[in-house]
Amino acid sequence: MRIAFGSDHAGYELKEELKAFLSRSQIDYKDFGTYNNTPCDYPDYVEKVCQAVLSKEFDRGVLICGSGIGMSIAANKIKGIYAALCDNTYVAEMARKHNNTNVLVLPGRIIGKTMGVEILKIWLAAEYEGGRHEKRIEKIRQIENKNFK
Repeated sequence: MRIAFGSDHAGYELKEELKAFLSRSQIDYKDFGTYNNTPCDYPDYVEKVCQAVLSKEFDRGVLICGSGIGMSIAANKIKGIYAALCDNTYVAEMARKHNNTNVLVLPGRIIGKTMGVEILKIWLAAEYEGGRHEKRIEKIRQIENKNFK
């Protein structure tokens, strides 16, 4: 499994902790920035991570900002990206099992490093269940393809 990472300045410290966890777990990843806690614009990193996931170079993506809201909004504007803002392990597990998310968004200023690692572990381990959920995912795809005015 290959993971694409991105954060803004508010998510930088949690991202570094999660990268250390993946290294210890021998899970391959790439950090698309930011590389410090100097203020920056989160949409820049959303675009890089989501493009890496859509290109199939990476299996999943992880985005981290202060609240997770901005990155969630931006990521879910990209066709084919299913991003879930998760602040606990139950939501992370259901995001994969029921919603087949390909991007995890974490709120760096809300959860601690230990919780962040636990959420990531659960999200990476969970597999999409398909079945009764597939009909709903298909309806999401249909919405994604509509032109709203």
